[in-house]
Amino acid sequence: MDLHFGDSKPTDEERAAVDALLGPPESSWEGADRCDADLRWARGGREARDRRDLLLPGLHAINDRVGWISAGALDYLCRRLTVPPAEAYGVATFYAMFSVTPRPATVLHVCTDLACTAAGASALCAGAEEKLGADVHVERGPCLGLCERAPAALAIRAGETVRTAVAAPATVATAVLAATAPDSAPQEPPAASAVPQAGQEGLVLLRRVGVVDPASLDDYRAHGGYTALRRAFALGPAGVIREVTDSGLVGRGGAAFPTGRKWQATASHPDRPHHLVCNADESEPGTFKDRVLLEGDPYALVEAMTVAAYAIGAHRGFVYVRGEYPRATRRLRHAIGQARARGFLGDDVLGQGFAFDIEIRRGAGAYICGEETALFNSIEGYRGEPRSKPPFPVEKGLFGKPTAENNVETLVNVLPILTMGAPAYAAIGTAKSTGPKLFCVSGSVARPGVYELPFGATLGELLRLAGVREDLRAVLLGGAAGGFVRPDELGIPLTFEGTAQAGTTLGSGVVMAFDGTVPLPRLLLRIAQFFRDESCGQCVPCRVGTVRQEEALHRIVARTGAGAADDIALLREVGRAMRDASICGLGQTAWNAVESAIDRLGAYR
Repeated sequence: MDLHFGDSKPTDEERAAVDALLGPPESSWEGADRCDADLRWARGGREARDRRDLLLPGLHAINDRVGWISAGALDYLCRRLTVPPAEAYGVATFYAMFSVTPRPATVLHVCTDLACTAAGASALCAGAEEKLGADVHVERGPCLGLCERAPAALAIRAGETVRTAVAAPATVATAVLAATAPDSAPQEPPAASAVPQAGQEGLVLLRRVGVVDPASLDDYRAHGGYTALRRAFALGPAGVIREVTDSGLVGRGGAAFPTGRKWQATASHPDRPHHLVCNADESEPGTFKDRVLLEGDPYALVEAMTVAAYAIGAHRGFVYVRGEYPRATRRLRHAIGQARARGFLGDDVLGQGFAFDIEIRRGAGAYICGEETALFNSIEGYRGEPRSKPPFPVEKGLFGKPTAENNVETLVNVLPILTMGAPAYAAIGTAKSTGPKLFCVSGSVARPGVYELPFGATLGELLRLAGVREDLRAVLLGGAAGGFVRPDELGIPLTFEGTAQAGTTLGSGVVMAFDGTVPLPRLLLRIAQFFRDESCGQCVPCRVGTVRQEEALHRIVARTGAGAADDIALLREVGRAMRDASICGLGQTAWNAVESAIDRLGAYR
């Protein structure tokens, strides 16, 4: 790429894409034609710098219109926002979904992660490349969040109106059709198709998926929608936080931090304003529960965010949605618009004198942005690299202000807490892990999908619901950052304390089953490749350690016994270094799955 930004000019199409987002430039300092007034003073610099958080949406606007980001387009966006081009280039190259080199307007993203690899993603990629030729760019990439329908492919065609199509489960023929004729590709099945329990009695979090029209606010209200928000207004902010605290709700993203404590710390901080951020960037391989909630019950998230904002005193909220979730983004955008039009968002929510609104920010393919501080940096227009703690987000989070960050599942749990009451909610599950939990089951099962069970159900009970195959070889809990367990360990209770006692982790609820047809060494190598690709490179233990881990696995993938002993010892040493010294959870957990496969499954013996 030509890095002489000042010598490159945007095309009319690229300029139009940026102007559609930011409005027309007001002076030549921002890219308009020069006039006499511009020679006397510079206008708009401070205001433009205050809009740095529009850098990521600006990059999306260019990429969506043209299919890639040229030096001229990047330079024009930088002039509009007063962002140094070198910094913007660093941001643009950080994300897998962007390209700063020319490529076709249509990109076919083919998932090559764990579930899709086990389902034949390699053959799918090779076949698609052969059929499509140079007119479509085939991108081998990480998990698309469609694990229940593996193997999966997502086609994105740039233009004035972006067109997308999903092929899942994909064949070469359906993937080619999605890429060459996205408007003619078969429609995706409804969200309820990913919920084998849809419509069953007793569901709490999934009870509306497949029952209500996800586009209809009236249908949502007819099935109990906005009852929780009205009770929140009756309780007051302190009362809401007390209910959430008494319920025992902890974060469902894997860290299991008490939600009530996080909200209380944010609400009590004197610095203003406060912010609320919903992390819908579930990028853990094997995770797709948030996608199902967004597609099947989007108003629940809008209501839950409004409750959370009221409790912590926030008037502005952000939802950071995976760039690989076009349908979920469309559904959520429609729900926010309808809620705003009907008075459930805006300057006076339900006539209660409380102002709150929600903005959607799209991710662009970076697993590390699931870490809360990396997500803040991404929203603010910087590279999505984690920040050192302290200070913690409840003190200095988004834009340096107190921030509460929760994922979709955590927030949606707040609604039943308020409608049924904290004691009734806490009675579900166990004393230390309360409430219902969503599990993403995929791999070698007859009925993959999202399952809702109370905490305390065993792994075996969940797998029997999903129809596990008789020749089960291993189960991966928690995704790539989790750990493997053996078929004789299916009695493990699915709670945070139960999995920890068993020497593994529950994580965000990933359960991937593998039978004897799946080559375990290839899966471990794919996990190592995933962490190598997704490391942000900020800290040495992770930047170097993930590469060394992959190199060692390449060397021993065809060897067993004594021939692999030295490399296994090296893996342990590198793994300990990453776990002890990495800045964030990515490096700290990059060794978990490989370690568990060696110790519990006897891999490479």
